[in-house]
Amino acid sequence: MRITVIGIDLAKNLFQIHGVDEQGKTVLKKKLKRDQLAAFFVNLPACLIGVEACGGAHHWARKLQSFGHKVKLMAPQFVKPYVKSNKNDAADAEAICEAVSRPKMRFVAIKSIEQQSFMALHRVRQSSVRACTAHSNQIRGMLAEFGLIIP
Repeated sequence: MRITVIGIDLAKNLFQIHGVDEQGKTVLKKKLKRDQLAAFFVNLPACLIGVEACGGAHHWARKLQSFGHKVKLMAPQFVKPYVKSNKNDAADAEAICEAVSRPKMRFVAIKSIEQQSFMALHRVRQSSVRACTAHSNQIRGMLAEFGLIIP
């Protein structure tokens, strides 16, 4: 009963885990709190772990890789077709586990801390430029109401 593939549904506080063996038989269904996740995986033999690419996914992927696991991130739209029943965390974890084992699945590259920092900096700059443009347009609009037209 060796676990070979695990799917993790990430959430704010409770993470749902679904694991299968070599034959694809379910051998693990577990709900873990955020502070229990690392301790659980550090003691688990190396296996393939599938995670939906979402907030926090890159952090957990790096952490799980440091424990010796092979981690693959998938875009949510590629996981959705594998959900078999009503959408809930357990069903999502099972779908992630199923999707990660598909041979033609497309995966998202795991970003390093430096790459994430660089992207965050660009997002903040883009947001600032957008806000500055909006304020400029608002001021021009208000001045136009008083008959002052600025190009």
